[in-house]
Amino acid sequence: MTKIAYVREKGIPPSPPPLTEVGIIRWVRQNLFSSWFNGILTLFSLYFIILILADFIPWAWGGHWQTKSLRECLDLDPNVACFSVLTARWKQLLFGLYPAEEYWRPTLTFILLLLSIVPILVPKYLKFFWFSAIYPGLAIWLLWGGSFWSVAIVYIGLIFGFATYVILSSKFLKTTSMALSASIVLTVLFYLFFSSLLVRFLSFLLPINLPFVDSLQLGGFTLSIVVGVSGIVASFPIGILLALGRQSNLPVIKMICVGFIEFIRGVPLITLLFVASVLLNYFLPPGTNFDIVLRVVIMVTLFSAAYMAEVIRGGLAGLPLGQHEASASLGLTYWQSQRLVIMPQALKISIPGIVNTFIGLFKDTTLVSIISLRDPVGLASTIRADSKWNGIYWELYIAIGLMFFVFCFGMSQYSQYLERKLKTDN
Repeated sequence: MTKIAYVREKGIPPSPPPLTEVGIIRWVRQNLFSSWFNGILTLFSLYFIILILADFIPWAWGGHWQTKSLRECLDLDPNVACFSVLTARWKQLLFGLYPAEEYWRPTLTFILLLLSIVPILVPKYLKFFWFSAIYPGLAIWLLWGGSFWSVAIVYIGLIFGFATYVILSSKFLKTTSMALSASIVLTVLFYLFFSSLLVRFLSFLLPINLPFVDSLQLGGFTLSIVVGVSGIVASFPIGILLALGRQSNLPVIKMICVGFIEFIRGVPLITLLFVASVLLNYFLPPGTNFDIVLRVVIMVTLFSAAYMAEVIRGGLAGLPLGQHEASASLGLTYWQSQRLVIMPQALKISIPGIVNTFIGLFKDTTLVSIISLRDPVGLASTIRADSKWNGIYWELYIAIGLMFFVFCFGMSQYSQYLERKLKTDN
C-alpha cells in the first residue's frame, strides 16, 4: 500500500487585516465611535460644527478685501466679512507705530529668532548654539537701534570674565570657587569703570549705528513676541532655581523662595503690570529712565517664573526617592546629581505643565494693552477708533486670534513631539 505524504514547502502568506482595523476607518472607530455614548457625542458635535460653518464659510469666503472703509463694505454687501481692514492695517497689526522705513529691522529680527531656536529644538544643530547665545543682544540692537557697541559691550564683558576665570583657575588660584569669585568681581569692575570708556572708543574707531526707536513705538505682534519670548527664555532657569530653593534644607533660602512664589502667585498679573508701569518710578532715583518694555518683561518673567517653579517642583516630587539615593551612591555632588540624574527626569515629567505655562504666558502678553502699550488687541481698539473702520469687530479679532493660535499650536505640537521622543516606558 502506497502512502502519500505532503510537506508544505512555503508558508501561508498573512491575510490582509479587515478594513475596519486599518486606515481612517480604524481611527474613526477608535476615536469617534468607540462606544454608543461617544457616537452620540460625535454626532452632536458634527451637528453644531456644521451649524456654525454653514454661516461662517459664506461670510468669510465672500468677504471684501479691496474697499477703503467699512461703509464701502456695507454698501457692497452687508452680509459678508470686511477683510479690507486687514489689507489696510496689517502692517500696523504686525509692527505697531514702528517707523515704516525701518520695518526691515523687526522682520529680520523675527527671521533670526527662527534660526536661533533651531539649535535649541533640534539637537543635531547644537553646534550652532553660539548663534542662539548672541541673538538676544543682536535682537535688542536691531529693534531699538543706537550704537552697536553699547550692546556688544555686554558680550565683551562676559568674554573678559570667562577669560579671567580660565587664567586664574589654571595659573594663579588653586580652588575653583576662588577663581570664580575673583572673575566675577573683576567683571563687575569692568562694567562699572571701563565699559563706558571702551564703548566711546569703539564707537569712534568703528561707528556702527541704527536710528533709535522709542519703546512706545514698538507694538503689534512684534511687541507680543518680544515680551513673550523674553519671558519664556528668562523664566525657565529662574523657575528651576526657585523650585530647588523651595526644597532646600537651608531655612533662609527656602523661606525666600516660598515667600516669592506664594506672593507672586497670589497677585494678578495685571496688578504687577500696573506696578511696572506706574509705581516703580516712585522707588527709583529722580531722573532715572527705566524703559517701559524692559519693566514689563521683568514683571512678566517673575510672574511666569513663580508658576514655572511649582510645575518643576511637581516633577521633582514625582521622582522616586531611589533616584536621589542612586545618585548619592555614585558619589555625585548635589549639583552634579541635579544636572545629570534628577533634573533631566523631572523636566521630562514636567513637559506638559512647562509648555502649558509658556502658552499661558504668551497669551497673557495681551494684558500690556491695559498700561497703554500697543499690542495687537490694543491696536484693534485704535484701528476701530478710526472713522473709516468704526464698528468693525470680528475681522480684526479673528486675525489676531489666528496669529496667536499659530504660535501656541506650534508650541503644543513640539511638546507632544518631545514627549514621544523622550518616552522610555515601552
